[in-house]
Amino acid sequence: MADCRKKIVHLCLASFFIDNYSYQENILPRYHKIMGYDVTIIASLVSFDKNGRYILLPHEDQYCTIDGCKVLRVNYNSFFYKFNKLLRRYNSLYSLLMNERPDIIFIHGVQFLDITKVLRYKRHFPLVKLYCDNHADWINSATNFISKNILHKIVWKYCAKKLEPHVECFYGVTPLRCEFLSKMYKLPADRIRLLPMGVDDLAIPWGDRDEINLSIRSSLSISVDDFLIVTGGKIDEKKNIHMLIKAVKKLSYENIHLIIFGTIATSFKKDMEQLLHLPNVYFVGWKNSEQVMKYLLSADLAIFPGTHSVLWEQAVGLGLPSVFKYWNGMTHVDGGGNCSFLKSDNVDEIADVIEQIYLFPKAFQQMKNSALAFSANFHYSNIAKKSIENV
Repeated sequence: MADCRKKIVHLCLASFFIDNYSYQENILPRYHKIMGYDVTIIASLVSFDKNGRYILLPHEDQYCTIDGCKVLRVNYNSFFYKFNKLLRRYNSLYSLLMNERPDIIFIHGVQFLDITKVLRYKRHFPLVKLYCDNHADWINSATNFISKNILHKIVWKYCAKKLEPHVECFYGVTPLRCEFLSKMYKLPADRIRLLPMGVDDLAIPWGDRDEINLSIRSSLSISVDDFLIVTGGKIDEKKNIHMLIKAVKKLSYENIHLIIFGTIATSFKKDMEQLLHLPNVYFVGWKNSEQVMKYLLSADLAIFPGTHSVLWEQAVGLGLPSVFKYWNGMTHVDGGGNCSFLKSDNVDEIADVIEQIYLFPKAFQQMKNSALAFSANFHYSNIAKKSIENV
């Protein structure tokens, strides 16, 4: 256990913080609390509504999470509000840090201009240890001229370079996001490490797995002996879930089923709704993190045929054999046998991969064994220790 006098402040000011979810911003503080630290989260007002869509909370607030971590919600600085919202400058960040007096600050994303307030606190308390992770890459960010050439190459690079001399380590949560830190912000490679996202392993109901499997399958009239594929997340065209549905339809095996959970982007609803009524396809809508874990545990195989989401690491952490779309810099989920990769956006390729897994049970058993053996690398009980291992 950690020295209980030590305090960690997690700064979730570069993006969102959603209460009771299983994002890294939720789980790392939980495990640091379990490790014995006093934990406070200073977060923006950006959150999700009950349907999993982005919202801005109406006001600042203070409360505790179900894990006992203090949360301080802060608004953007009201002077030139729109400008400060874009550059992420907040009300009274320095005062909040001075009130909390952290020994460790874990910065979730360097992309906020108030990084200068963090450095002011570091100057006042030079023994404080700073860590910073990165969730941005060329797929989910820097996708237009302003974002890439102004925000990232100038503003956020400035923040990263200001932080560089004072931070213990920069973490990329995927290899691609490590590369983004190096190439976009010109940070030295020896200051960057991989800190993968994962699964809340203390919350995995291993002992109830058979009951969960039976319950979910029974609710959809799926036999326990049938082959169940699960996918989901924030569903848009880039996730290629429409191609996965078409692949299952193409195969036409009566005992191959596909469950899809999540929210469908408004612009993509019409295209998806035409596919969701096909035989052996079950759209169950938005689910909370506990329910998502249960759906994954009920499956034989997870397939994510498009852009990356944290569900990749959660599936791997659960020891679930998986199929992912190949992206350069996203192969950290490959433990050597636990998963397969799709090389293209192609219905025929997805169908072929499913069929090869389904028709060769001995090879699939080896895949399952590899998945279980590799899973602990994506358990937050291990990741949380690694994140501050030199404290």
